[in-house]
Amino acid sequence: MSHFTDQLAAGVLSKGTPVLVGLDPRPDRLPAGLLSPADSQNPIHVANAYEVFCKGIIDVVATHVAVVKPQAAFFEQLGPPGMNALATVIRHATEQGLLVILDGKRNDIGSTAEGYAEAYLGRDHSAWGADALTVSPYLGYDTLEPFLHAAAQHQAGVFVLVKTSNLAGKLQDLITTDGRKVYQHVAAQVQDQAHASRGACGYGLAGAVVGATHAEQIAELRSEMPSSWFLVPGFGSQGGTAADVAAAFDERGLGAIINNSRGIIFAHARKEYASQYGATQWQQAVEAATRDMIDQLRAETPAGQLVTRNSW
Repeated sequence: MSHFTDQLAAGVLSKGTPVLVGLDPRPDRLPAGLLSPADSQNPIHVANAYEVFCKGIIDVVATHVAVVKPQAAFFEQLGPPGMNALATVIRHATEQGLLVILDGKRNDIGSTAEGYAEAYLGRDHSAWGADALTVSPYLGYDTLEPFLHAAAQHQAGVFVLVKTSNLAGKLQDLITTDGRKVYQHVAAQVQDQAHASRGACGYGLAGAVVGATHAEQIAELRSEMPSSWFLVPGFGSQGGTAADVAAAFDERGLGAIINNSRGIIFAHARKEYASQYGATQWQQAVEAATRDMIDQLRAETPAGQLVTRNSW
């Protein structure tokens, strides 16, 4: 396998879209028939339903997108059955030709960070087999080094929290003694790491999580972080639009993947799809929502250029 970001760029180009499908299963939102009310308090039954649901989503979206993002928390809360389901979902996604970003927001110091990095990073070199992992930088920049080292060794990537889509202004927007905000310091460090690990596509192994609900900061950070691929959450259900994320891309339509979780995986319950598909055709609703997001990004962002490109 090659450099992770080159793999990501190639996947985005081959599918002609930067759409990232988040796998965030919830027992009370699953389509009818996957989990009975009587089984909803049993972790084993819930985990089995999550596995069926997520594998069904993967089977639908694999022809349309290049990457999926399981949210570890929803599996972890089920204990061992949930973790077994997560492992199966990751394996199924890779078997379907998708890249997998595990959304775990991990970090710690010293050997513990090394443990996390070795546990998750590298589909052929780690227990979990993820191609990339989300990481928090707030224990210090030195704690990112084990993740970046493992990423370089195992053809994997790291997405560092820089400017998240929640209302995190009290921390990320704090002004430091040099007049810059906390997130700007983090961005500079991530850019340095990305620049030092660039692949042929021009992007490095240190990516950045930058929320879709911060359109102004997206533009600012794209300018300040030319070597860092962006993972952009917050599209759809959290209020982010195609216009909001347009500045995340470079002039080639590369440099960003735009995540949509609830708006796609629970599309059967959205009013614009419920009347046509409903719970009995939930996979068709997932596909329709995925196609609609692809069309929106092609129409309103530089990602529209991807359909005519075959290389970076």
